Amino acid sequence: MSSPNLLSRLWSSVELKLILAWLFVVVGTALLDSNHTYWTDASGASQLIIRRTVLLGFFALGSAIIIISGGIDLSSGSVIALSATVFGAFMILLDPEGFRNGQISRVAVAAAIAGTLVVGGMIGTLHAWLITRIGLPPFIATLATLVGLRSFGRGLAPTLTGGKSQIDFTDTALRNAIKDVPTITVLFLVFALVLWFLMSRTVTGRHLHAMGGNEQAAKLSGIRTDRLKWLAYVLGSVSASIVGIISFADDGSAKPDIMARGYELNAIAGSVIGGCSLQGGIGTIPGTILGCLFLRTVIDAVSKVVGSGADIFEGMIVGIVVVFAVTFSQRGQRVSSKRYFDGGIGWTIIPILSLISGLLTMLFFGKQDWYASSYAVIVGLIVAAALTSRAFWEARSARNVTSSVTS
Repeated sequence: MSSPNLLSRLWSSVELKLILAWLFVVVGTALLDSNHTYWTDASGASQLIIRRTVLLGFFALGSAIIIISGGIDLSSGSVIALSATVFGAFMILLDPEGFRNGQISRVAVAAAIAGTLVVGGMIGTLHAWLITRIGLPPFIATLATLVGLRSFGRGLAPTLTGGKSQIDFTDTALRNAIKDVPTITVLFLVFALVLWFLMSRTVTGRHLHAMGGNEQAAKLSGIRTDRLKWLAYVLGSVSASIVGIISFADDGSAKPDIMARGYELNAIAGSVIGGCSLQGGIGTIPGTILGCLFLRTVIDAVSKVVGSGADIFEGMIVGIVVVFAVTFSQRGQRVSSKRYFDGGIGWTIIPILSLISGLLTMLFFGKQDWYASSYAVIVGLIVAAALTSRAFWEARSARNVTSSVTS
């Protein structure tokens, strides 16, 4: 009896679905990419995906803990931008001569890293205070810092650089050491392991899940929810500060006006794709990591297939993937029993989705040699037929349920 139950639990897990979906994307990209990059330059392609997954994974894990605890953080992109600026500012203040010459003292670098992480902890504490003491909803509190922190960074940079809007990373050797892919990958794995142990093997982790599931019940059970919120938001901000330090080295400069803009949505997307429920109480660290890997692989796949200008579609891709992930991959969902096309709204959306499918086909594949304009029409018609069939099936199922109840 245990074997079928084990197989059933395994098949219903978000992690397995993400692994299978990731393999499907990799194989599909290898076939559709005209340059066959995954075959001809497997090492380079893998390194690129790993680097981007790791950078997203750091602050997505922090975001996941906040979401599991029942909160939300919209400020992680601004925290990254501010942290990069603060890291550069610390190095300028601690070793101005070395910064100008491109040979910064390692003591100054270590102090700058520590100071930047402390600033991240201060930002998380500010969020916790706004939420627990001022009584602001997490959405409003972090929306305020989303705007405020980036603006603060934009004011800080010119003050330290004599009017320049950015801080350049002058130490090339140090920059290469910080952004080294194997180094940051090992650091990420250690960071993820610590958070996995916290969330899966400690009382604090169980309390974070319980608070996210039902905060009032957690309070009545004696759980100190204010301290847990402080821990969640500090972890979220510190993880974003780590990315700020790495991104400063990766980009070669801290540009607080544009750096990491919109990254907070990618962090939330990676968490949700990985199985975190925005209602709180549900989510895992491995699932979030796989969600980030899947999201970055999909974005990379589009860049390989579409070619130049693929970054234009990144926001669209994230939105589509999140919708599909929430629809099909969340724990406990029964897709087959849901009624998506019931009533007037359901029937009205069918031609809209069909039109969107055709347009996306044209946008994504229009530059390929094998593509013909009729393919967009064919895809649209196929989607329309599939959705119409689903709508009729739902209507028939509804009638059967009604007749069985009345009889």
